[in-house]
Amino acid sequence: MLDGIAWFFQNIAYAFYNFGYAVLNPGTWLNWSDPESLMRFVYYGGSVEFFFVVFTLFLVVTAIGIAIPSVMWGMVRGLEGFGNTVGRVAAWAGLLMVLQQIIVVFIQRVFADSQLSLGFGSAFTRDISWWSEELKLYNAIIVCLCCAYTFVQGGHVRVDLVYSAVGYRTRRLIDMFGSLFFIMPMAVLIWLYGWFFMWRHLITPKVNSTDTLERTLLKARAVRWNVETVGFSPNGFDAYFLFKVLMVAFAGMIFLQGVAFFYRSYREFVEGEASENKYLDKDRLDDPDAELVAEIH
Repeated sequence: MLDGIAWFFQNIAYAFYNFGYAVLNPGTWLNWSDPESLMRFVYYGGSVEFFFVVFTLFLVVTAIGIAIPSVMWGMVRGLEGFGNTVGRVAAWAGLLMVLQQIIVVFIQRVFADSQLSLGFGSAFTRDISWWSEELKLYNAIIVCLCCAYTFVQGGHVRVDLVYSAVGYRTRRLIDMFGSLFFIMPMAVLIWLYGWFFMWRHLITPKVNSTDTLERTLLKARAVRWNVETVGFSPNGFDAYFLFKVLMVAFAGMIFLQGVAFFYRSYREFVEGEASENKYLDKDRLDDPDAELVAEIH
């Protein structure tokens, strides 16, 4: 047990060095023209070292935020603003999905054509079945990139057995507990599994979560891009690697939203009911009739 505790704090101490080295030497992991640099990026993206860098950064920012409340509120506004911005942009994929479905049905049923071209000059031409299957991508964009946005907006379903019956500060404690022990750990697990799953469909030879850095660098001698282009049907959508990319993006955004929710819950717990929903940027659909009723009352 003592060895485990020593290992834990040793990794926290090493996190400062690893973070500083990565920032000061970006070419060692961002210069993807160098195979070893690419493989370092792949290895460290799902490594213990990366986990402790993120964990230590969270501890440092949290400590600063406790000492300086404006810093913590700034983190809340920044992270929630990021989730809102990405979600509001990604939500337009729903409109694209509807319009594309209408066009596909129109081309199939009215013109009885088997292909659809998009663009001018050298147009992007694919079989109708490709465009039909590609609609799944829009759905995945909405699910993965709008999840944090929906959380900020309070749009997720809450199964409430205790929450509404307890006091304000108890609810904030429940929110903090849920952030630390449910949202963030689950996001980490999805990231760790999704990271290597994504890269196994982008490069060859395949990488594994059990590979050491030395073994990963040995694979750099033979590494090459091998982006997945296999579809479920001969002429169907063939860019399913994008779903793996979205899964990793989903995990990252949910983790950041978990951090923002923990910080918001903590500040609202400390500052009391007057700070509830402070700086919260929620969408609002103006209803003239509702405003009139409010004015009458």
